[in-house]
Amino acid sequence: MSSANLPARGTLSIGEVLSQLRQEFPDVSISKIRFLEDQGLVQPDRTPSGYRKFSSSDVARLRYVLSQQRDHYLPLRVIKDQLEAIDRGHPQTGPVPRAAHLAITDNAPSPEHFRSAPAVMRLSKEELLNTAGLRAAQLSELEQYGLISARSGGFYDDDALAIAKVVAELARYGIEGRHLRAFKSAADREVSLFGQVAGPLAKQRSGDGRARAEETVRELAALSVRLHAALVQIGLREIVG
Repeated sequence: MSSANLPARGTLSIGEVLSQLRQEFPDVSISKIRFLEDQGLVQPDRTPSGYRKFSSSDVARLRYVLSQQRDHYLPLRVIKDQLEAIDRGHPQTGPVPRAAHLAITDNAPSPEHFRSAPAVMRLSKEELLNTAGLRAAQLSELEQYGLISARSGGFYDDDALAIAKVVAELARYGIEGRHLRAFKSAADREVSLFGQVAGPLAKQRSGDGRARAEETVRELAALSVRLHAALVQIGLREIVG
C-alpha cells in the first residue's frame, strides 16, 4: 500500500480522494467511500466542523480494499482482517489465490450493476411479446405469478422486458412460469432481508444516511448473486460429475 506522491496526513477531501481513485476504479463513488468508512476499513481525520480529511495512508488503504474486491472478489470482512494483519506488521506476501472451482463468480455483477436507473421504455403488450419472443399465454402466466406486471396505463417497462427475455430463453428448455415462482419468492425474501439491514441506515438523520443505505443494498445484492452462482455451480458439479 505505497503512499508515494500523495499529500501528507489529513489533507485530502473526500472529493479529492474520489478523483484520485476513479482513475483506477471508475465505479467508485462518494457513497462507496463512506460505506467503507462505516465498515471500519478506513478512518479519516475529521475537521472541527466534521469534514473528512484523508491522509496518504488512507488513500493507499482504500486503493488496497478496492483492488482486493475487484481482482480477488474478497468479502470486506476478509479484507479487513488482512488490513489488521498489515497494521500489526504482517504484510501480505503475495496475491490471494482465487478459488479454482468458483471461477463462475468472476463475472458476477458488481455493486454498481445494482445502481437504480429510471425506466425509459413504454411497451404495449404486443411490443413486449414481439421484442422478448414470448407468447401471450406465457406472459399471462408470468403476471399471474408476479414475475412481470404492467405499469400505469397498461404499459410495460425495461424491467418487464429484461425478465421476459430471460424467461423466453428458459422456455426453450421446457421451463415454464410456474417453475419460476421459487425464483420470485427467493428474491422477495432477499429484498426483505436486505431491507432490514439497510433500513436503519436510511432513517439516520445524517445527510448521507440514504446514500449509505443504497450502497449497502448494492453490496448485499452483488454478494447474494455471487453466493447463488457458487451454490448452483456446486450443485451442477454433483449432477454432471
